[in-house]
Amino acid sequence: MIIETNSEKETYAFGLELGKKAHAGQVYTLVGDLGVGKTVFSKGLARGLDILEPVSSPTFTIVQVYEEGRLPFYHFDVYRIGDVEEMDEIGYEDYIYGDGVSLIEWANLIEEILPEHYTEIKIEKDLEKGFDYRRISICEY
Repeated sequence: MIIETNSEKETYAFGLELGKKAHAGQVYTLVGDLGVGKTVFSKGLARGLDILEPVSSPTFTIVQVYEEGRLPFYHFDVYRIGDVEEMDEIGYEDYIYGDGVSLIEWANLIEEILPEHYTEIKIEKDLEKGFDYRRISICEY
């Protein structure tokens, strides 16, 4: 499936809709270059889970945990990990196979430990279609 958005508001709204439909144990991976709107999408997803507190990218903490919504939300940013063993140290499997919703930014860096089933969200820019244009691909694995 491919979704096209033309503003941060539309990208947020798409995340919001996915969050409303998310279920316990759902794992999303989020792929895209710096500045494509991964954090905007993440905020929408969190709001769809009824997370009201501010959501930010967990760049330096690897995982942020939000437990006050409809379901717990586990937001990973694995851009700065050195190797997959670091994921064991933070209890990665407890989150991924837990009762919340997981979102993993830069998941391509830990492909070998991703669960068998997950939903990949890929966000891309196309400046020929405008500065705010985003092409969002959704693929189920």
